[in-house]
Amino acid sequence: MGSRALRWVRANLPTRESIESIRFLRPVAHRVLAPELWRFTRRSVPRGVALGMFTGILIPLGQIPASAVLALPLRANVPAAALTTFFTNPITTPLLFILYYKVGAWLLHIDRVVPGDPIGDAVAAPPGWLEWLVAEVGPATALGMVVCSVIGAVLGYAIAALGWRWWIAAKWKRRGHGRSAI
Repeated sequence: MGSRALRWVRANLPTRESIESIRFLRPVAHRVLAPELWRFTRRSVPRGVALGMFTGILIPLGQIPASAVLALPLRANVPAAALTTFFTNPITTPLLFILYYKVGAWLLHIDRVVPGDPIGDAVAAPPGWLEWLVAEVGPATALGMVVCSVIGAVLGYAIAALGWRWWIAAKWKRRGHGRSAI
């Protein structure tokens, strides 16, 4: 299963050559196609994963271009950043927006400040629905998105760095066992 997913990722990720052929990128191709942005190293991959989590959560549309552009100054791995943005997809997005609202409402203490049932009142009365969306749900969701994007970036970085260490340790272990058997 893992090798099959890895083959799919390698087949569907954009290559340097495919990006080089895009006409409107030619003026900045020397920056975008810098080899250090495309190498998988122990430093660039966790940066790319963190960046992908941050942009994937914080930016609802245009996540892949945003993560690719932000990968330049951060020296993050572009494929890792682009691939990690798929964390938010049509299946996970509704659940994530509920999480963002819950986190933001918890931080803003909306349930303690607003008396009664503002959600039920706003949905029942259409004129108040837009006001409820802008005044209560919007700020809580925006704050929740910011907090979750920072937490997601930190967790993504830590998990990618640990995963990289475990992967290298396993390679060294296999390499050590191969020599002892000879």
